[in-house]
Amino acid sequence: MKVDQSIPGFIAPKTMVRSDQTAREIFEQTINNPARKRFGFGHKVAIVNVDLQKAYTSGEFPTSYQTDPRQIDYIDRISAQARAKGLPVVWTRVSYMESAADAGVWGTRTDTPDSLQNIKLNSRRGEFDDRLNIDPDVDAVYTKHMPSAFHETALQSLLIWHRVDTVVVTGGSTSGCVRATAVESLSRGYRTVVPIECVADKHESYHFANLTDLSLKYADVVAVQEVFDWLETYRPDEQ
Repeated sequence: MKVDQSIPGFIAPKTMVRSDQTAREIFEQTINNPARKRFGFGHKVAIVNVDLQKAYTSGEFPTSYQTDPRQIDYIDRISAQARAKGLPVVWTRVSYMESAADAGVWGTRTDTPDSLQNIKLNSRRGEFDDRLNIDPDVDAVYTKHMPSAFHETALQSLLIWHRVDTVVVTGGSTSGCVRATAVESLSRGYRTVVPIECVADKHESYHFANLTDLSLKYADVVAVQEVFDWLETYRPDEQ
């Protein structure tokens, strides 16, 4: 229906902003804005490491990608710090049954050897990166089938049991499963933190555009050093 713009008091909506800036430049401008308000860390943190599996991190598959070359080292350090303080550390990976029936409609977009639904259970593509130090006796490990780490996993129950109020999200991809996890984290009432050096995507435009959007709406997008510093000062006996 056409809106009659002659109606008294009618104000035309603003048109979408257009810019010649790159996604990286817009992100840097956003993140360096001193007026940008944060949610901040709460009282207790959980580290949720999303899909750090060989399909996406090893370099041996076309679907793998890297943004910061020290991403895995940083994530390992965050996880070790949290574990040492008795804080929950979670690892997710995505993989599917042989028929891929558990991929749902998400698995129908393409069907190539590199397609998502062809990451099979117990396959090399579904294995965690060998550089990671995962403690199976302490850390929670979930297999997921959809973008968010919360979807049909026990993550929410784990966070409630540990009385967590802040979720630090690492992994990949920034525009996919990291974003989905961060948005759902906020939606479930958690302060959400995304350390810049700990997330990656296949193209810098997707990566930085989504970091900008996360920073503006859903999460605190911060340097990884801020997470190191918070974990260093955390005292379990004070909780």
